[in-house]
Amino acid sequence: MKPYPLLLMVPLLCPSLGVAQSAPQQPSSAHAWRQSQQTNTADAYTYSRFTLRGTFLTASHDEVANRPALVVNCIPVDESPHGKATFLTANLIVGSTLKIVYIEPDEIRGISYFPKVAVRYRTDDAKREVDEQWSPRSDKISTSIPKHSLKEILRAHTVTMTAEDDQRKQVAMRFDMPDPTLVEQGCNVDEH
Repeated sequence: MKPYPLLLMVPLLCPSLGVAQSAPQQPSSAHAWRQSQQTNTADAYTYSRFTLRGTFLTASHDEVANRPALVVNCIPVDESPHGKATFLTANLIVGSTLKIVYIEPDEIRGISYFPKVAVRYRTDDAKREVDEQWSPRSDKISTSIPKHSLKEILRAHTVTMTAEDDQRKQVAMRFDMPDPTLVEQGCNVDEH
């Protein structure tokens, strides 16, 4: 066996290996806000929707449930009658039916109870967890995030959340938070 043909192949293989190794890696878009345009046909206006996907830390009993998501809806500057972006809603979409509790209001005027979803969240592995009662959406698989909570969530690097599903099972979720500038500016979140 002659070693010459093998040695002639080495210079041909080396450049191709160098190119394959030096190819730049694509940035991961899994942890980025995705912006889309939506239309409210009833009121005839367009709004921006920012969506961030998370992951389940504990699975829900509902096998159909997709990945959890944070969704923020805002009227962009060019659609707003006020000349600045306007925050509309923020929602946590769990994907399986949530346990709804009825809370008695502080000031009672007649017989009324408010439906709420108990949510516990922690930002950046803080020692303190925040327990809040958020309003369920009509689909019962998502809940509205209050604006003050959204501000805290947006400024975190990681957020873990838990809520109970309709079978009293804890559903834990994690969100790796990207740079909040796109959402904060697009929704004017810091406005008082």
